[in-house]
Amino acid sequence: MSALQHLRPALVMMALFTLLTGIAYPLLITGAAQLILPFQANGGLVKDAKGQVQGSVFIAQAFTGPGYLHPRPSAAGDKGYDASNSSGSNLGPMDPKLADRIKGDAKTLSTESPAPIPADAVTTSGSGLDPDVTPENAARQAPRIAAARHIAASDVNATIARYTEAPALGFIGQPHVNVLLVNRALDHDHPLPRS
Repeated sequence: MSALQHLRPALVMMALFTLLTGIAYPLLITGAAQLILPFQANGGLVKDAKGQVQGSVFIAQAFTGPGYLHPRPSAAGDKGYDASNSSGSNLGPMDPKLADRIKGDAKTLSTESPAPIPADAVTTSGSGLDPDVTPENAARQAPRIAAARHIAASDVNATIARYTEAPALGFIGQPHVNVLLVNRALDHDHPLPRS
């Protein structure tokens, strides 16, 4: 028996599994995703009236102005919110750098409002790109947003409530608010005053 006879079954199997797992399966899954969940399969991109991409509902971005709902802090990249460098800070709970950052963030937030500070207002997510905040975090920011937009806090809270999603199937996960969708709705319904 020659070496080619020994190699032939291995080469045939390699070619077969390359076709199945490297080409057929990815095409099948991509096609199914496009049919069943096209918005999600295409990245959850949100566009303005001109068709320009404003962001993704799945990836946090920095909103820093007082008239906007602020996302969770981010450790992704040097300045945060870098989708090409998704990661946590890898600082442990006893690390003084983490404790100092959280204390600084909490001090800044306490100057905005005496309300309790939710954990997600000062802690990063595992990826650093969590697009959602808790309803408590969003509600805590409503007075600041309302003051900057010269509207009632109840208007901001109504927008937040409109974009608060319940846990999946009613019990998987926690209620959450998508920051990008709230900020887009605020800009549409209650534009920032021109200075």
